[in-house]
Amino acid sequence: MSTTTFTAAPAAPVRRLGQARVAYLLLWAFLLVNLVILQVMFAHPSRPVPNTLTGIGRFLGLHLGFVMALQLLLIGRVPFLERRIGMDKLTNWHRWTGFVIFWLVVLHPTFVMLGYAQLDRISFFAEIPNLAKQMPVLLGMIAAVLIGVMAFTSVRMARRRMSYETWHAIHLVVYVVIVLSVIHQIYEGASFANSDVTKAYWWGLWAFAVGSLLTNRLFVPLVRNLRHRLRVVAVVPETDNAVSVYIAGNRLDRLRARPGQFFWWRFPGHNSWWQVNPWSLSAAPDGRTLRLTAKAIGSTSAGLRQLPVGTRVYAEGPYGALTTAGRTRENTLLIAGGIGITPIRALLEDPELTGDVVVLYRARTPADAVLIGELRNLVQARGARLHLLTGRTADGSQPFSPESLRGLVPDIAERDVYLCGPAAMATTVQRSLRALRVPARQRHVEAFRLGV
Repeated sequence: MSTTTFTAAPAAPVRRLGQARVAYLLLWAFLLVNLVILQVMFAHPSRPVPNTLTGIGRFLGLHLGFVMALQLLLIGRVPFLERRIGMDKLTNWHRWTGFVIFWLVVLHPTFVMLGYAQLDRISFFAEIPNLAKQMPVLLGMIAAVLIGVMAFTSVRMARRRMSYETWHAIHLVVYVVIVLSVIHQIYEGASFANSDVTKAYWWGLWAFAVGSLLTNRLFVPLVRNLRHRLRVVAVVPETDNAVSVYIAGNRLDRLRARPGQFFWWRFPGHNSWWQVNPWSLSAAPDGRTLRLTAKAIGSTSAGLRQLPVGTRVYAEGPYGALTTAGRTRENTLLIAGGIGITPIRALLEDPELTGDVVVLYRARTPADAVLIGELRNLVQARGARLHLLTGRTADGSQPFSPESLRGLVPDIAERDVYLCGPAAMATTVQRSLRALRVPARQRHVEAFRLGV
């Protein structure tokens, strides 16, 4: 492992902010209040329960409907949540919610069919085609199969065998699932059809979830892209497998993008409409241009070198909580792995990043260190310290062990820590940060994970 260091003096302290705590509080309050309402609704159904098995199935179905609405909010890229909690933590919520949905999708129809099989005095498997003759039930079954497909492709082993573009295309069926599940609930929603109040609550909940999804992922991006008219103005190779794309448009200051944030990028006319990738800004936005820097990992990122100048750009964002808005301490540690250096490099240009700043940049070799020249200039200009950590972990190098981190940054527990890199690296670093007793409120993380 090799290390390159630049030193200088610290600057001024920063204020404390609790935006993430407020967002978490509201999210948990939303969850708990709605769960209480569900129990009340289930206790007063519009139709009597034929037997215990169908009652269990109905109970699970009611909760399945709510968890699906919650999932729509999580994938709806609600700016209030994205900018305070961050993509990484919301992705964890999304993953666990998907896990709950999968098992509810398995158990809800199973208990319903067991109950009706008992009533009809036929076998469980004979009851399946019997219920499938009813169109609302058939649509629910189709939705369940599609959810199963998405769940299978999200298993780590399956996910590793497919490109991001393929994974994302498969997960577009979530919109089909939404339509099918809404139709299913309209005809089969015995638990919330007992009064006008419960109907208003239930469909108000779903209208809020679907409305948030459509607003934040369709209407707002459409309006912004029509207003700003983004275009590629330059494509600059950084290394053999990394490239920067400069994008200009009208009144980009109105986007209110911050260093450390990311956009979801599409290049209509160059790639298929459904190909979209989350790339961070690799330079602080100046109101005139935006810059992204990507490594050739998937087919879309590899094709960025061939982007013609003038190519139209469709961007959704800005998103992400890896910004100085969440700072709690005077001094800062910035940690990056591979192409995760892009938001870290942008943060170095943020005038709100005051105090003593240390940068740890993990790359396999010095030649793999993207934007290293710019980093060196920035740390010298602002009086920060840069450690370029190279070498293979397999060779005995453990740059992110608790001992190594404490050796490089002795006062690490007194700093805000910003981290961006591959998921495996992020997991290792966070484990070390916990061992070093760095409080959760001081850890700001964006890991490379798949997101819808």
